Amino acid sequence: MKKNFTKCMRMAMLTMLVMIMSMVSAFAEDSGVNWEKGVITVEGTGVANPRALTPLQGRLGARLAAKADAQRQLLEIIKGVNVDAETTVENLMLTSDVITTRVSGVLTGARIVDEKEISGGYIVTMQMPIYGMTNSVASAVLPHDTAQPQPYPEPVPSVAPSQTSIHVDISVPPSSAQTPIPQTPTAQKAPAGKAYGKYTGLIVDCRGLGLKPVMSPVIKNANGESIYGHKNLDYDRVVSNGMAGYTTDMSRATRAGSNPLVVRAISLDNHNGNPVLSLADANRVLIENAVSGFLDQTNVVFVR
Repeated sequence: MKKNFTKCMRMAMLTMLVMIMSMVSAFAEDSGVNWEKGVITVEGTGVANPRALTPLQGRLGARLAAKADAQRQLLEIIKGVNVDAETTVENLMLTSDVITTRVSGVLTGARIVDEKEISGGYIVTMQMPIYGMTNSVASAVLPHDTAQPQPYPEPVPSVAPSQTSIHVDISVPPSSAQTPIPQTPTAQKAPAGKAYGKYTGLIVDCRGLGLKPVMSPVIKNANGESIYGHKNLDYDRVVSNGMAGYTTDMSRATRAGSNPLVVRAISLDNHNGNPVLSLADANRVLIENAVSGFLDQTNVVFVR
C-alpha cells in the first residue's frame, strides 16, 4: 500500500510539473519577445495602498505601480535582446551612457495595450516594438550610420549556383506591405544569358539547427564570407523593418513575398545567430538578388 501511495504521489508531482511547464511555455509566448510579430509584451501588476484615503486614490496608485512594474520588466527583457550573435543590449548599455539614455527614453514611450482593475490591485499590459524609427529597441541601440551601403560580394566563380528551389505559395496581405524607402542601386551586374526566377524574397530554412534570433543577423557562405549584413543595407530600412523576419511556419513567411527563393542552411555560425549556406546556394542568392533586389528590400525570413 505504501508503494502504491508513493507511486501516486510521484504521478501527481509529475502531472503538476507538466502543468507548470505548460503555463511557463504559454507565458513565454504571450509575454516577452515575439520575434515573429516584432514586439515585446509584458504584464505589470500593482497593489492598492491600504492606507489610501479613497478608493479612487487606491486605484490610481495601483495603476501607477502596475505601469512601473511593466516598465521594469520591459527593461529586463530589452537588456537580454541580442543585437547580433555576440552582443546583447545590456552589453551596449554597459559600455555607452548614450545607449543607456536612449533605452530609458524609449521605455517611457512604451504603449499600454490593455489594462484592468482586479480585486485589490491593477494589471497593465505594455508593448514595445523591436523595430521602428521612433520608440523602438532598434532606434535606441543601433548607431546611426550615414555611410553608403557596401556592395554585395561577387559569387564564388569556381562554384555553379544551385538550380533548384522549393516553391512556396505565399499570399501577402495588403497590411503587411512595408514602407517604401529610397533604394541605393547595387553595383552588381547579373551574368548575361541566365534564366532568373524574379523572386520576391528569400526564405532560409534553419529548422532543427537551433537558430537564435538576433536584430542584426549575417548570412554567410560555406567559406565564412558574409553575403548579407547590415553594412549592405540602408540604415533607415534596417531600423524601420529589421534585417529579417523569424517564424516557425513556412506558410507565415509573408515578408518574403508571393514568390520567395527558398534555400536550406547547412549550419549556423557565431553562437547560432548566423545561418550558413552552401557555396552553390549562396551564389544563387547573390545572382537572383542582382536581378530582383530582394535583399535590398530586407525581404528575408528565417524559419527556425
